[in-house]
Amino acid sequence: MSQHDHQTHDHHAHDRHTHDHAPGSAQENGSGPVAGGEEFWDGRYSESTRIWSGKPNALLVREAQDLAPGRALDLGCGEGADTVWLARRGWRVTATDISKVALGRAVEHAAEAGVTDLVDWQQHDFAQSFPEGEFDLVSACFLHSYGEFPRERILRRAAAAVAPGGTLLVVGHAGGPSWNPEAHADLHFPTPQEVLAQLELPEGGWEVQTAAEHVQPMTDPEGRPGTRPDNVLTVRRVA
Repeated sequence: MSQHDHQTHDHHAHDRHTHDHAPGSAQENGSGPVAGGEEFWDGRYSESTRIWSGKPNALLVREAQDLAPGRALDLGCGEGADTVWLARRGWRVTATDISKVALGRAVEHAAEAGVTDLVDWQQHDFAQSFPEGEFDLVSACFLHSYGEFPRERILRRAAAAVAPGGTLLVVGHAGGPSWNPEAHADLHFPTPQEVLAQLELPEGGWEVQTAAEHVQPMTDPEGRPGTRPDNVLTVRRVA
């Protein structure tokens, strides 16, 4: 699984694991790579030397810029823009993706930024495995996917990985882009309130920091300015 950023127009055709990120089980015409699986995303990343803009997700920056650096988990790191941004701010990051191609590219970008020593790169299909440990920040940006993808279960696992006093950030699309608002009309993009309910957090153990929809600027396939609505949920573990 990899991640996207909002500075690229195609950030939802894979919309990486859906959409944008993640493993699935559907196959094309009964053969070929599993939609959303490792081979699928390796092929997707191999189509170009760079898929995303190289800039961190704007909502990650908005929500995490005032957090004290600690241990971070980047779920679906893609080409590493969010990971590099966090590491540059002093975070020790566990960066994960389903695609070896994406991880290889992310390693190069981290080396260029001089933050290699702050990152632990791990390959995971979150439907099958999950990083070990507790983290002061768990970031799940655009964790959607083609095929079957147990997103709710994965997000609950993400919440369980947050250390006391730590933060869980979940960012996802709220609808199609301005130039094609009906894109992915067959998919349901959960609201922040729906994501909060799906997390099944214990009462009194968490504080909601942000639960909102934001309209994000991005460019269309022709390079013209456009927008897309995104949802963001940020919760802090207090116990």
